[in-house]
Amino acid sequence: MLSKRIIPCLDVRDGKTTKGIRFKDNRDIGDPVEMARFYYEQGADEIVFYDITASSDRRDIMVDVVRRVAAEIFIPFSVGGGIRTLEDMRSVLLAGAEKVSINTAAVQNPRTISDGAKAFGSQCIVLGMDVKKVKATDKIPSGYEIVIHGGRTFTGIDALAWAQEAEQLGAGEICLNSIDADGTQDGYELDLTPLISDNVAIPVIASGGAGNIDHVYDVLTKGKADAALVASIVHYETYTIRQIKQDLHSRGVKVRMTW
Repeated sequence: MLSKRIIPCLDVRDGKTTKGIRFKDNRDIGDPVEMARFYYEQGADEIVFYDITASSDRRDIMVDVVRRVAAEIFIPFSVGGGIRTLEDMRSVLLAGAEKVSINTAAVQNPRTISDGAKAFGSQCIVLGMDVKKVKATDKIPSGYEIVIHGGRTFTGIDALAWAQEAEQLGAGEICLNSIDADGTQDGYELDLTPLISDNVAIPVIASGGAGNIDHVYDVLTKGKADAALVASIVHYETYTIRQIKQDLHSRGVKVRMTW
């Protein structure tokens, strides 16, 4: 059995780490370079860095921040936001990231996934999915809709169908973010996560809603996620990465212990 991963998420806006609730009311909370190094030293398995306004602002990602973060950590590092082309992917990977996360661009041009997988390998391509619970319809039978442009644009695309299509196109991993749960600290979306996990063969990272260690435990077990993205509970020092992992280990969840 592969170890479950604990992955701090750094949402970055204007060069600062920021945090909001349901994609709104963001406030700056720190320097992404310092925070990435801090979580690496605590035992994080990976770091995810999202330039949260690059897509909605139609601008390029901040490669200089990527380069500075990558110089400070020695664990896998995934970068998303504003990545639209193979050249964007190449620049981020050359700046030190191991993976690129594509979301809006993949929906607008699904070949972005297959072209990226062919050029750099599926292991480098993470499909970012921002998902909103909606009324189930013939068009959206799962009751979960894909939303792009940082939660601003509804697409009419069914989340489960999109996850399966992206896997076929060559995505190597899915980062599944519930907009409804994002930043609430009320727990992950435990209907959405196993729905996707049970119907794709690639790893699924659960994102949105962690407020305590029980929530992390639940999404890794009941939710069948391969990894849990955490933000508020570590950014505000409710728990350390070490505390989360020690608790999970004590409950029989296989995690990578580095101490």
